[in-house]
This record gives sequence, C-alpha cells and structure tokens, in this order.
Amino acid sequence: MARTTSLNILLSTTGKDMLAEQYGAVISNVQKNCISQIIKNTALSGDPEAGSVEAKRFENVSSNAYGTARSGGAGQLVKVTPVTININQDREVIREVEQKDVTMYGVEDLIAREAASAQKTMTRELEKAFFAEAVTAGTAYTPASGVTAIEEIAEGLIQAVETVSNDFVDGVERDMITVVCNPATYGKLRTYFDKVNDGGAQSEGYATFHGVKVFSSVYLPNGTNAVAMADGSIAQPVKPVLYGPKQIELSEAIGFGLFFHYGTKAVAPDLIFKY
Repeated sequence: MARTTSLNILLSTTGKDMLAEQYGAVISNVQKNCISQIIKNTALSGDPEAGSVEAKRFENVSSNAYGTARSGGAGQLVKVTPVTININQDREVIREVEQKDVTMYGVEDLIAREAASAQKTMTRELEKAFFAEAVTAGTAYTPASGVTAIEEIAEGLIQAVETVSNDFVDGVERDMITVVCNPATYGKLRTYFDKVNDGGAQSEGYATFHGVKVFSSVYLPNGTNAVAMADGSIAQPVKPVLYGPKQIELSEAIGFGLFFHYGTKAVAPDLIFKY
C-alpha cells in the first residue's frame, strides 16, 4: 500500500506542488552558489521573451570653459553605447523515473536527488559559459619580466583593471574588481595569505587581496590561471522554465525537469583581463 501511495502522490496535485517547491529551491540555489551570479551585469533592459536584452554603457563627460554651452547654443549630449545580449542558448534537464524507482527511493528522496542533480547541471553550464566569455573577450595580461611571485602577479593583474582609462572608464575602484583563479593558482595565493595572516583572517568562501575579492573556480577554461574583471563586465540573462511531472504515454514512467534559456556576452570587454 505504501508503494502505491508513493506513486499516487507523485501524480497528484500534492506531488506537483512538492516538485515545484523543490525546483523553486533549485533556481534560488543556482543564483546563490554561482560565482558568476555575484559579478555579472544585471542592469539589463528589454523583454527576455523577445529573445534578447540590452545593456547600456554611458560615456564619460569632460568639463568645458564657462560659457561654452551658451555660445554653442547647446550642452553636451549624453552618449550611450548599447550592447545586445541574445538569449540564444536553449537547454533542458529533463529526467524520467519509473514507478519502481519511486517505490525504492521514496518520493521526497527521489525529488530531492533529481533537484540537486538539475541544480548542478545548470550551474555548471552557466559558469562555464560565463568564464569562457571572459577569456574570449578579455585582454591577455603578461607579468613584467622577472616577476614570478604569486602576490606580484596578482597585484599586476588587479592593476591592469584598476588603471583602465577610456571614453567610458577613468579607473576602477578595487572594491568593484573580482579575481577568479583556477584551484592551482588560488592555492598559491592562499598559501601567501596564510603566511602573512598567520593562517587566520580569511574566509573559506573567498579571500580578499589588497581590497579585491578573490575566488577559486574549477570552471575556468583550460590554460587560464586567473581572470580579473570589474563587476558587471559580463551579462548572462537566464530564463528557467519548470516542467511539471507528467506520465509518459503507454508507460508507468514519469517525466519532469527544467528548461532554461540564456545568453552570455561581455558588455565591457575593456575591463576584463586574463592571465
């Protein structure tokens, strides 16, 4: 009787509510656990349903001698450069379970297991796409001749971002810069932190080096030791769509899962450097 009830719960309204609740947690967890979620650009306009959104970069303005606007009959125009991010990646994580699986694992355990799996799959793909774009769009940083100490390399990489000056930027505050390292590079930098801080003073989630957030990630493309960027340099709009539990025709199997649509693009490639 218990096994029959388990299958019925999955098919009932209660079961659907439970699945929706679990997948609501999945979407929330993806946002909390991604490094990219912390630093990506979220100041986007437009309707994702239309297939694209837009980020805007405003050019800096310089001062003129008093009376310039009056003599010219107009003030300086506000110059904006729009960047379009196409939501062109259509993905899915659709799972299928048989009645036998439901009776063996129990409804709650099965849904929790599959929800965690969907979370990891979606997180992994978004992170890889984000950092692949950072490496593709970013400028290569090469340490000065003879510089081999990890703390000097890290400082030089940070300064590459900090000192950018162009029509849009006149330097970047350090609390707006993030460095993401592969585990080997982060390990070297963390060893340096431990020495100068006597093993304490740094959280395990991320470290702070000279006022800059430093993370470790396994999702940097092969051959990339680290990337440094101003927060908001890359946009990655994501639209998840839940697929509720439905019985597959002519079977006892149940299909459920998650569709997600996203796009990834550097909106400020001049503020991204890779080492």
